[in-house]
Amino acid sequence: MPELYNLALLAGDALVYFAVLAGLFRLRHRLGIGAFFCALGVMHFIETYLASIFYIALPAGIVTSPGSSVLFTGKLMLLLLVYIREDAKVVRQPIYGLLIGNLLMVLLAALMRHHSLAQLAPGAAADFALIDQMGALMVWGTAVLFVDCILIVILYEHSRTWLKDRVFPRLALAGSVVLTFDQVAFYCGLHLLTGAPVSVLIGGWAAKMGAVAIYSVLVGCYLRFAERPIGRQRKETRVADVFEMLTYRERYEDLLARTGRDALTGAYDRGRLETAGRQTIAAAGEAARPVSLILIDIDNFKTFNDRLGHAVGDAVIRSIAKEVMAAVRASDTVFRFGGDEFVVICEDVTAEAAVALGERVRREIATNVESDGSRVTVSIGVATTAGDVVDYDSLFQLADRCLYQAKAAGRNCTIGGRTAAGDAPVRLVYSV
Repeated sequence: MPELYNLALLAGDALVYFAVLAGLFRLRHRLGIGAFFCALGVMHFIETYLASIFYIALPAGIVTSPGSSVLFTGKLMLLLLVYIREDAKVVRQPIYGLLIGNLLMVLLAALMRHHSLAQLAPGAAADFALIDQMGALMVWGTAVLFVDCILIVILYEHSRTWLKDRVFPRLALAGSVVLTFDQVAFYCGLHLLTGAPVSVLIGGWAAKMGAVAIYSVLVGCYLRFAERPIGRQRKETRVADVFEMLTYRERYEDLLARTGRDALTGAYDRGRLETAGRQTIAAAGEAARPVSLILIDIDNFKTFNDRLGHAVGDAVIRSIAKEVMAAVRASDTVFRFGGDEFVVICEDVTAEAAVALGERVRREIATNVESDGSRVTVSIGVATTAGDVVDYDSLFQLADRCLYQAKAAGRNCTIGGRTAAGDAPVRLVYSV
């Protein structure tokens, strides 16, 4: 059937298109990204020309143009790839170039039609009507592409909230939503200029959805197999346009992901404890789930720090943080509370299990951390709710009292307490 043959050819067109352009993009560090952008821009005229007059029949009565379903869809998905691997400031370069180039073409065509022409051969006159039509469609198509790129970047980024790091569904979702918008927007201009029927709108949309699925797989495979994630060095710039704003937003979200980390140890800092820690304890209290707070203090650290210097003290703090994070569970959260204090928040543990966890931390530090020939030890206070609603401050105060008792008992030990409803006494567990 010719429809199936057309469908196979369209898939082949998409594979060839993606292979060549993705190959150029892969070589951008050697050839420069300009080679990729030039190849992408060269395809713009044929893409618009085919979208205006060249249509084929597919199964299920679908009528579409390769210019729209293969070339334009591929271009938009490749620009999303540029954003993912580079940033929004790089994406804007071909879009601005295409938009200005198309406007220039329309302007020059309007001027050139006033030239006195020399006839080279019969019937060899310039078709300014075609140039006018193509110019208008290309300007309109590039303006829509401008909006498409903004939308697809924003949707791809926001889909992380629902789809996490599953790249393929994020690509497919962003592509299908934005290309639905694009099909409607481009059809409006196409219908106005060429009188295209509604079947072009419906068939083009169906073909674009199929193309999105193909390109999502191809881009996903490229991201997984062709390039490993690499860090990017970016210069700080002013927010001058929407694409730079997108890049600024990307940087801001990266900064937020890093904010709250203690630079010396890699643990979360006190600011994150005041927000995330409080929320965790409040949520556990509302759900009547037990939650523990483990407060860790380095024994005699001030004397140690003054005697050996801050560089050695920092090394000790890093070593202790490493032991704490290795000893606790993967679900527990470690915070650096102060210069020589750490806090661990543990959910869904009994008081006994929380004290045992604190004791394991104490034992690992006493065994593995030393400096200047001396073992470094810590004192630990543990506070655990008994399932009743308790706030962060009350839990912290109890852990602090337990820590004080551990210090008074001679240091290098763990003492735990458990909250209870009303005025019930706090039960302490002592371990040396």
